[in-house]
Amino acid sequence: MRDNQNILKQIDWITVIMWFIMVISGWLTIYAACYDYEHEKIFDISMRYGQQVIWISIAIVFAVFALAIDTRFYDSIAIPLYVFMIGLLILTIFIAPEVKGSHSWIQIGGFRFQPAELAKYATALCLAKYMSSYGYDIKRTKNFLLTAVIIGLPMLIIVAQQETGSALVFAVFILVLFREGLNGDFLIYGALAILFFVLVIKFNNMPVSPDTVIDEHYGYMLVFLIAMLVGVFLIFHYSKDITLFKTYIITNAVIWVSGLIVKWLNGEFISYTLVSEISFGASALLFLVFAVIRRSKVHLRVIMFFICTAFLCFAADYAFNKVLQPHQQIRIKVVMGLEDDPQGAGYNVRQAQIAIGSGGLIGKGFLNGTQTKLNYVPEQDTDFIFCTIGEEAGFVGTTFVILLYVAFICRLVIMAERQRTAFSRIYGYSVASIFFFHFCINIGMVIGLLPVIGIPLPFFSYGGSSMIAFTILLFTFVKLDSQRRYMN
Repeated sequence: MRDNQNILKQIDWITVIMWFIMVISGWLTIYAACYDYEHEKIFDISMRYGQQVIWISIAIVFAVFALAIDTRFYDSIAIPLYVFMIGLLILTIFIAPEVKGSHSWIQIGGFRFQPAELAKYATALCLAKYMSSYGYDIKRTKNFLLTAVIIGLPMLIIVAQQETGSALVFAVFILVLFREGLNGDFLIYGALAILFFVLVIKFNNMPVSPDTVIDEHYGYMLVFLIAMLVGVFLIFHYSKDITLFKTYIITNAVIWVSGLIVKWLNGEFISYTLVSEISFGASALLFLVFAVIRRSKVHLRVIMFFICTAFLCFAADYAFNKVLQPHQQIRIKVVMGLEDDPQGAGYNVRQAQIAIGSGGLIGKGFLNGTQTKLNYVPEQDTDFIFCTIGEEAGFVGTTFVILLYVAFICRLVIMAERQRTAFSRIYGYSVASIFFFHFCINIGMVIGLLPVIGIPLPFFSYGGSSMIAFTILLFTFVKLDSQRRYMN
């Protein structure tokens, strides 16, 4: 493997140009969001748009270094960098001052940075290094578990910093695993896990009247009912065991009929939720018995599904009520329609929607956004930067930004697919997945489809840590891609 002497002829200029357009567009949007009649100069470093020029300049320096470094360096530094970042993340918990309820920012003089941003880069490199090692097979339990540790360790540490939004980004690495051969069933189970989590949170926190037939654990009932239906599908999918299917249906029918009779005789003694919990437990026990009798791994797989579902239900409820901070709980409740808090947790989103809606088709024009100028939207130059685009550039401007990001992510996927080494391909998919997550979550939370979790829009939101980290993340891949002809 060797680096080409003329790097300028080998780099993917389409990607670089799209990066440049996003960076400049983001800088102008920050200027529009922070514009002050007393500080009209765009290079005024006392204002955030002036400071952003400094971050862009530093990011360009890092981009040049990323392109100049030998590609073998990234392979050799992957594991040491990951170990260093894990240590730095742990240290951050103890030395970082509290900023908006979290301990995730390290202060050095007048400069502060967030190690979690660089941790994404270190995790992507380490994941590429390990998954491209000789003899790696994600279908082997040992390989899969170690891969999960590489992804999950920084995620857990960042959660301990009370920075839940940044921690969730690491979950998107699972998309890389599917590209590298992870069983598609995990995608189905993942979708079910998300569905179960939403049902438990929504219906367990829904007010219930005293005379209703359900109780405060209504979410459990819905999840268990869906899980039992999925159990029917799993039987046919894995074993096509008619005897087990009949036994399963009869057992659940008997339990439900018995529960209804008891409910009819004495309504205070039992609820429909308790009936579903008993039926769910009996189904799990039934599969366990069949697994032991027939020594079947198929039945063990089904019983594991039931066990994990039960654990997820109680873990989701516990995490929501005990782990998440009160302001995070309220944000989720607002999105789910459990609470209406237009002056509190829902204020940012409501004002962002007003700003975007007021932009109309072509917007109010550059520097003419009234919602922006009057500072109605908090964090309008960081997490809610998209609302400034919507107000001043309208539907046309927001569509352009969305299409630009879609083209950018598609380009990264195309680049990843053309790599000749597993290391470069896995790293490329990691980069594409990270940008995809930030793009979807940021715009989703600004328009009110998702809870507000503090995810910046790459290259648009103000911030030195994110600008530098995203640039290094991207240009490392640009460098690897430029040398794909000489890598094997």
